[in-house]
Formats: sequence, structure tokens, C-alpha cells
Amino acid sequence: MDGELAHYLDKQKSDGVKNRRNGHIKKTVRSQSGPLEIQTPRDRNSTHEPILVGKRARSIDQSIDNAVVSLYARGNSVEDIRRLIQEMYGLQISAGMISSITDRVHNEITEWQQRPLEGGYAIVYLDGIHYRAKEDGMISGRTIYTVYGVGVDGQRDVLGLYTGQTEVSQTWGLILEDLERRGVEEIFFICVDGSKGFKDVIEQVYPTAIVQRCVVHMIRTSTRYVTYKDRKKLCSDLRKVYTAPNRAIARQMLEKFGRKWDAQYPEIRKKWEANWEELMAFMEYDPHIRRMIYTTNPVESLHRIMRKVTKSKGAWINERALLKQLYLALTYNQKSWKRKAYHWTKIAQTLTHRFGERYTRWVMG
Repeated sequence: MDGELAHYLDKQKSDGVKNRRNGHIKKTVRSQSGPLEIQTPRDRNSTHEPILVGKRARSIDQSIDNAVVSLYARGNSVEDIRRLIQEMYGLQISAGMISSITDRVHNEITEWQQRPLEGGYAIVYLDGIHYRAKEDGMISGRTIYTVYGVGVDGQRDVLGLYTGQTEVSQTWGLILEDLERRGVEEIFFICVDGSKGFKDVIEQVYPTAIVQRCVVHMIRTSTRYVTYKDRKKLCSDLRKVYTAPNRAIARQMLEKFGRKWDAQYPEIRKKWEANWEELMAFMEYDPHIRRMIYTTNPVESLHRIMRKVTKSKGAWINERALLKQLYLALTYNQKSWKRKAYHWTKIAQTLTHRFGERYTRWVMG
């Protein structure tokens, strides 16, 4: 707490505010180890609000609980948390107690998973991230299905995290049905990574949604077996396809690409032609919307937050523990992903012009 006040006074000084220490005040607080007498440092202006033990706090149990959850959300191991709590509070807590504290969020997770959603969403990104977890005593691969949406007001939100064994289109179909059950009536754009059968299951639940296949994913799969010496030139020629001003010129660029590269890599042009409609859906819109929908990178940025706090873990004891970690990681990093989309005013104007009452009824509602 002395260190906490020192940091506060340093910030006050840098802001040009005159303030200094003003002794300590004794008080007794309740804890899991019994009554503790502490000396709380004070400042002359009485403006400092302690975080570890608040001014009016009479128990540090809640402070410890908050600290445990915060440390867990940032990817610290149970042993790390035990050591840090010992250093911060001088208290020894067990691994079981840490699990008990963090398990309290499970009811919150259930409520979050079942919460009602908005009736309309401008863009929804669908993508999976893979982990390993125990089931029936065996470690197997698990997929976290992430639904990341942009509302008709431009506000981003995670609509849901779902668990499954493998990433298949049938599971995505069930997830879309769950979104419908929770109140989502219309989605204007759905951006996907290109899993087989994706478009079919989307059309069954949201037939009016425009499906955009991720161009970045397509480039990765297209260049997987391209030699190192050809990769840079080939990617440069592919870029001319997806950065063309319209579909007609994009088609010309693809044909030109084929004339140059078909002899060495004939499967690349065929793959783009087979998925042409889904790949080129973004071509019908202005540059601001194009940047929003041509790739699933926004949800992959979300996944980077999730990977950051889980990279030190080999396998999870069960799906429940995995979901708890990911939920807390997202909750404590909302500033990184829960923000309004850039240039939304211009995007909203385009959506209004293109979709008319279909779009405006959700904005007005």
C-alpha cells in the first residue's frame, strides 16, 4: 500500500498537483486468517483511493478474490498466483482455494452465454481456435467456436464462445441457430474462413446474409506449397486480383495470373475460380466496408488475446476450465476488442443506401 501511494503521488507531481504523504491510519480488517491490524498510508489532499484495501473496506477477502481472478485472467498459473498473493498480502492460500474463487464465475459465464442479443448485426465473424483438454481421462483436441459481431451502431462485441471437438460446418449451423434463438433476426455480412459447407449452413438460418470468404485464408492455403523463390512474386500477382476496383477487372487479373502461373501451380487459379462468388462478395462495396469484411482478421486479433493468456498451458483439465480462462481473459481485456469500428459513419451511410429499411429499422429500433 505504501508503494501504491508512492505511485499515486508521483503521478500527481507529474500532473502539477501539490500533494504529499500525511502519515498512517490504523484500522482492523477481517481476513481468512482472522483479524488483521494494518496501517493505511494517507496523503495530504485525501484524494488517494487505495485499490488493495479501500478506504471504507473492513474486509480484505474481496480484495484477495479480485486479485486472484485478475491474476488468473492474465494467464498466471496457480503456483504463480499463490506466490504473488503471499508477496502482496502475506497470506498463504491453497490451490483449491484459488480454484474455488475462480469457479465462482461459472454462473456468470452461463448467463453471458444465454443473454439476449440485438435483433440485427451488420457483420459477424465466425472462426475457431484449437486447444487440448481432458475428457474421460483422455487428452483430445477441442475447438472454441468464436462469434464476434459488429452491431448496426458499429459497436463490436463477442456474441458467444462455444466448445466442440472439431471445426465442422454442422456445428456452426447449430451455433447460428442458437444466435437466432437468442434474438438475432438478421445479419448483413457473415465472414468465414472457408470451411467446407459453410455457405450451405448459413443460408439455412440466415438466407439473406452475404457470405464473404476470408481472402487472407485463401492466400495462405493457395501458397502453402509454393516454393520460397516464387512466393513473393506469386503473392504480388494475387494481390492484383483482390485489390482490383471491381469484379470485372479482378477476373481479368485472375486470368492474367493463370497465364503466368498455371504451368507451375495450376491448382491455385482453379481454387480461386471454384470459390469466386464468396471471395469477391466484398467487391460490391466501398473501400471502408471492403476493409471490414474481406478478411476474418478482426476475430483472429481476438484470438491473439486468448492465446496470449493460454500459451503456457499444455492441456486443460476439462472444457469447463478452458472456457473459464478464455472468458476471464476477454473480460479483463475489453479495451482491446470492445470498441466501435473505424469510419462507422461512412459505413452506416453505405449500408443505409444499399439496404434501406432492412438496415434502418434496426438502427431506429
